[in-house]
Amino acid sequence: MASHLRLLMIISFVSVIVLSTSSSPLARFPRQTLQNRARTQLFRGDRNSYQYETKYFTQQLDHFSFADLPKFSQRYLINSDHWTGASELGPIFLYCGNEGDIEWFATNSGFIWEIAPKFGALLVFPEHRYYGESMPYGSREEAYKNATTLSYLTTEQALADFAVFVTDLKRNLSAEASPVVLFGGSYGGMLAAWMRLKYPHIAIGALASSAPILQFEDIVPPQTFYDIVSNDFKRESSSCFNTIKSSWDAIIAEGQKENGLQHLAKTFHFCRALNSTDDLSDWLESAYSYLAMVDYPYPADFMMPLPGHPIKEVCRKIDGGSSDASILERIYAGVSVYYNYTGKVGCFKLDDDPHGLDGWNWQACTEMVMPMSSSQENSMFPTYDFNYSSYKEECWDTFRVNPRPKWVTTELGGHDIETTLKSFGSNIIFSNGLLDPWSGGSVLKNLSSTIVALVTEEGGHHLDLRPSTPEDPKWLVEQREAEIGLIQGWIRTYRLEKEAQFSLLKRSW
Repeated sequence: MASHLRLLMIISFVSVIVLSTSSSPLARFPRQTLQNRARTQLFRGDRNSYQYETKYFTQQLDHFSFADLPKFSQRYLINSDHWTGASELGPIFLYCGNEGDIEWFATNSGFIWEIAPKFGALLVFPEHRYYGESMPYGSREEAYKNATTLSYLTTEQALADFAVFVTDLKRNLSAEASPVVLFGGSYGGMLAAWMRLKYPHIAIGALASSAPILQFEDIVPPQTFYDIVSNDFKRESSSCFNTIKSSWDAIIAEGQKENGLQHLAKTFHFCRALNSTDDLSDWLESAYSYLAMVDYPYPADFMMPLPGHPIKEVCRKIDGGSSDASILERIYAGVSVYYNYTGKVGCFKLDDDPHGLDGWNWQACTEMVMPMSSSQENSMFPTYDFNYSSYKEECWDTFRVNPRPKWVTTELGGHDIETTLKSFGSNIIFSNGLLDPWSGGSVLKNLSSTIVALVTEEGGHHLDLRPSTPEDPKWLVEQREAEIGLIQGWIRTYRLEKEAQFSLLKRSW
């Protein structure tokens, strides 16, 4: 690896990992008014159609000062088809928007849409500031202009956005007594858990799927993520694992030859020339990490169109090459399962960002500092150790900002989380699949009777939040049933407490 900096894009439905290189240091988680600029839109996600209204909410740029700063429009999606209404204490299900376009996340959150009729729930999907259409300063160009304009892109501001938004929404709907349940996956799952802890008076519970809230400082070993990715491949085929592990040296050796970069670009069908072998290595590492996250048991096309058990198919391609195929030709055949499973891509573009995620680079350079390394023994990736000095230097060179690696644990906790949350936390589900490399930074055991961990051995990245399919294995069906049961318990308890309060009030009359 040319650089020690590893900036991690944590996308709600599939976390995106992008590894930086020296050639590209940060290459790839008075009263507000509800504006009436609404439109009805039909959007198609994986095999499903969801109907919602798109609206906009006027937000404060800085919730924590009284400076006269410009406001901005926060986009949100809303569906009230199944809501039983305020008089029935119909619940509000709020998905905590991730670091990308909210439509992308909403249409891949099939579980929430599917359980709405059972609960009589109102669905709302507020977009995270600085992503999608929710741009301060009027445009992305102005919002991303410099460190000053980006300084309001923080988790604290985003959580405050959600809190202010849903409080005002409930007031406008005369639904102040309706319970709010939070949902989120990956960075969105982190936000859901943190919002439940920070604003317990606003939300009665949270489903935090694949939420690596412990991936900070030294809470978990830094090699955990890449060890899990590597093990996902090794469990399918040790020869596949070994071929990938050997390929990095083969790439460097080829790149050092005369016209080697041109040959590599041709072998891997890139649309443009490579600037260095790091471009190719990062492209491959990203694909392997994505594959580990979305190693789902059925075909899906959230990030890319993929077959069920895609790692198995990748390894089949790598192991099944002809006897005269070079190691790089085998690698190309395997990675094409991720980048070109449909066979429709003529050449591959580097540095594409179709979902508008690049604000995460700023977040990773300020507060979302997640140390990662690659071990020599267990990892199929090149060996490297996390180097904070290099990380800090690249962040300064890119944004003129210094990271605060301890801020998340200071503001939101993480160390000795079991003892801490036993004292004051409640009603959080941490759901994880052990094939997901982010599971190593999440909560994998029950912390109390109301902070529970639902862990599946064969699960991928927030698979439980995806739409149900006929191919769902029994363990996934059971996991979702357990989540439904827990959420029903939260709402039932809330309503009983409200009824008791009302009875007590009536007696006082």
